[in-house]
Amino acid sequence: MRKKLAQILVVDDQEEILFSAKMILKKHFETIFTANSPKKIISILNENEINVVLLDMNYRIGFEDGREGIHWLKEIKTLSPQTVVILMTAFGKIDTAVEGIKIGAFDYVLKPWHNEKLLETIDKAVTESRKNTKKTPAEKADKKYFVGTSAKIKQAYLMAEKVARTDANVLILGENGTGKYVFAEFIHLNSERKKQPFVHVDLGSLSDSLFESELFGYAKGAFTDAKTDTPGRFEMAAEGTIFLDEIGNIPLHLQAKLLHVLQTKTVTRLGESKPRPLNVRIIAATNSDIKAEVKNKTFREDLLYRINTMEISLPSLRERKDDIVPMADFILDQIAAKYNQENWHFEANVGPYLEKYPWKGNIREMENKIERALILADNQTISVTDLDILDFEDFQENDDNPLSELEKNAIEKALFRHNGNISKTAEELGLSRAALYRRIEKYDLKNI
Repeated sequence: MRKKLAQILVVDDQEEILFSAKMILKKHFETIFTANSPKKIISILNENEINVVLLDMNYRIGFEDGREGIHWLKEIKTLSPQTVVILMTAFGKIDTAVEGIKIGAFDYVLKPWHNEKLLETIDKAVTESRKNTKKTPAEKADKKYFVGTSAKIKQAYLMAEKVARTDANVLILGENGTGKYVFAEFIHLNSERKKQPFVHVDLGSLSDSLFESELFGYAKGAFTDAKTDTPGRFEMAAEGTIFLDEIGNIPLHLQAKLLHVLQTKTVTRLGESKPRPLNVRIIAATNSDIKAEVKNKTFREDLLYRINTMEISLPSLRERKDDIVPMADFILDQIAAKYNQENWHFEANVGPYLEKYPWKGNIREMENKIERALILADNQTISVTDLDILDFEDFQENDDNPLSELEKNAIEKALFRHNGNISKTAEELGLSRAALYRRIEKYDLKNI
């Protein structure tokens, strides 16, 4: 039997599972990697073109809710979007695995598995991975970014291009969803370090107990579950860039430990005494008012000085209204390409609604709504109702509102679709029954 050319990574903290999986898979696939700790995932992905990751969802004794698996699923999809992830879970934990599928996992398998089912699932995943082969660093550097015409965002990108040519530490400020991760990646891909790792750390999701082991690594025996020597995220980012996201969430007592690493350019694993030298570029980001936190003594002033050699602020969508419609078109094209589709467009009346919608979640919210709309819409055409942005309570109600006619038309269409059913129409439009009745009265739509 001829083996399929594919590289599979199996991640589980039980050696017998790894051994069993390798024995089964090596008969059918060319290369099988195994890892007894999820902390090894990043280095393996950086060094190899992994097609499929078979990922267990639980690793620490006493923590069996699958949240670690969800965390590492997100990390894999961020670092290597073309890699397909299959989750492994016990029968009673299927709900968490289904949640994983919603955020990007390809499928899940139950432990103990049936060999035929496991092979069939991985075979399909390999086929899926080939639809989006891994790009070279040069191709990644050519990744398209939407800039727009807003003076604030153009200035931010100009500063990013300048700072990318240096090794200066960068602090990116901005509300949730304004694109801080994308901006950090832009700086990395336009720097001399672009061929080296770009390691993202969501500091907001790290508990105090995991902070040091995740960032700095640990030696075998450093604590109960430390079964092997394991590098931390700083070491994984060696020669490249580490992106410390939501740095404003670090408690004061841990800020001192991070500051020591940045000052000395060394890292000491838990359970060791010898510091290891670091060559890594620091990009940090936060959505908090970091200077107010310094004033309130909840964030160290010396740490702020260390991370913000260059400070770049990203504007919210409210501050770049002229970019909203062009950005929506750009995002629609990107998402359509992701699903191997083309020729998608918005209905002609969508533009004013996009501009008036509050976009409290900024670009991330826009991406989510457009992707959902593309999945649900028909005939490659996205309407206002498909986008779920008819949150009229956020708009001013007056007769001079330029959206009045569009609002009336949207309500007419929804009432017609639901044969005048008020409850269903209100649910589709995101209105209360009382709010819908007020608009029916306002637009004289009683006879529909």
